[in-house]
Amino acid sequence: MERVRLSEALEFSRVAYGMWRLRDNPDVSPDHVRAKIDACLEQGITTIDQADIYGDYMAEELLGECLKANPGMRDRIEIVTKCGIVAPVGRHSTARCKLYDTSAGHIEASVDMSLKLMGTDRVDLLLIHRPDPFMDHRETGAALDGLVASGKVLGVGVSNFRPRDFELLVSAMVTPLVANQIELSLISNEAFTNGDLAFLQERGIRPMAWSPLGGGALASAAEGELAAMLDEVAGRSGTDRAGVAIAWLLAHPSGILPVMGSNAIDRIRRFSDAFGVAMNRETWFGLYQAALGREIP
Repeated sequence: MERVRLSEALEFSRVAYGMWRLRDNPDVSPDHVRAKIDACLEQGITTIDQADIYGDYMAEELLGECLKANPGMRDRIEIVTKCGIVAPVGRHSTARCKLYDTSAGHIEASVDMSLKLMGTDRVDLLLIHRPDPFMDHRETGAALDGLVASGKVLGVGVSNFRPRDFELLVSAMVTPLVANQIELSLISNEAFTNGDLAFLQERGIRPMAWSPLGGGALASAAEGELAAMLDEVAGRSGTDRAGVAIAWLLAHPSGILPVMGSNAIDRIRRFSDAFGVAMNRETWFGLYQAALGREIP
């Protein structure tokens, strides 16, 4: 598995395993969570993507129970987690409405809770989960800088930020933002032309792609030009549609890190199939135009 450096302190696997669906599985035992992580590690996938809100604020604890039951596993993985969303469920069930909170107090408390629930002394990468229209960028930036200085967090970034949101936060920080996790896939492809990806590419900041299979739509589409082309490329590559769709992202020169999510261990074991798919420029544009449903100008 290819490894990529986000900063001097951070090196990740090129593909990450996303745990947003961890609690959706009937079996959430430490042994079953370990089986999923083991399936990742067998392929060299060491980066685990979490968020405080995942599983109604319970997914981090499920990961923590697994790490507690398997001493030594924590040092074999990198943990990404996110904070900033307050939804009226779980530990925030008394909130009167869903909101974003990027205040220093909330960020610091969220990180302390994440460390406690996952049973670890550091988060490798902390992301602000959503751009906050009520953000005091100086307060938020100082909180992130402080967490890195304390050693609780090794690096910081954002998720779902547009370029101006990104620049606003950067303007108040000493620590560089090293990632932006955005929705990217063959069918959620606006970032390739609206400037979002160009902004990150220009600055050498790693894009992380959430929902890289379009929420499963790319793998399950029954018909259409895109489905047919995915099947054609998969057939000659010895893989499936998912492998082709991820290879399409991996081929982009911005260095996209797909965040793959699945509770099926046999599916997890095939995450690395994408690296066996030949993706030249003609194939890349053929898939892109099939996804657009039209020829490019």
